[in-house]
Amino acid sequence: MDLSSLRPAEGAVKNKKRVGRGQGSGNGTTAGKGNKGQQARSGYKRPIIEGGQVPVYRRLPKFGFTPLDSKPVNTVNLIQIDKWIQDGLIENEISILDLKSLLHASNADYFKILGNGELSSAITITAHAFSKSAEEKIIAAGGKVIKAFRTLEEASKVRDLPFEEALLKPKTPLVKRVKKSPKP
Repeated sequence: MDLSSLRPAEGAVKNKKRVGRGQGSGNGTTAGKGNKGQQARSGYKRPIIEGGQVPVYRRLPKFGFTPLDSKPVNTVNLIQIDKWIQDGLIENEISILDLKSLLHASNADYFKILGNGELSSAITITAHAFSKSAEEKIIAAGGKVIKAFRTLEEASKVRDLPFEEALLKPKTPLVKRVKKSPKP
């Protein structure tokens, strides 16, 4: 027995059923779908019927919503940062670009540093937010905390400033203009 003598089992391989290929095939004209109606049309899918049991879409409640102003935030603990330092992935400074590449994040993400763990060396960290404990531990280790206001995507769209400065520039608050109604 060798590879050239291998064959599929008897009856395991069947030809595809070719419908709508003439009357003599037994599946011509209406192609086995009967005459007219919704079930004969393309795109029809049988509803999921659970045999009298209340269907799953009625058993489960409607819940939750997606807030329009939700921000994608990636969190990093100090223990992880310390591990990166020991592995030699970072030196004495972490920028937003470093966080993006180390966390495999997108340009639209925000980064928050959390205080779980300790730092063994002084390091300058740039991020969008810091927990109180993280900020205290970074400063206690002799490091520096720099707060960024814009994501990488937003900073790249600022034209009149270099990229690094655009990250750190606070956003101007939007002021709603109210139209003055003409006096009668």
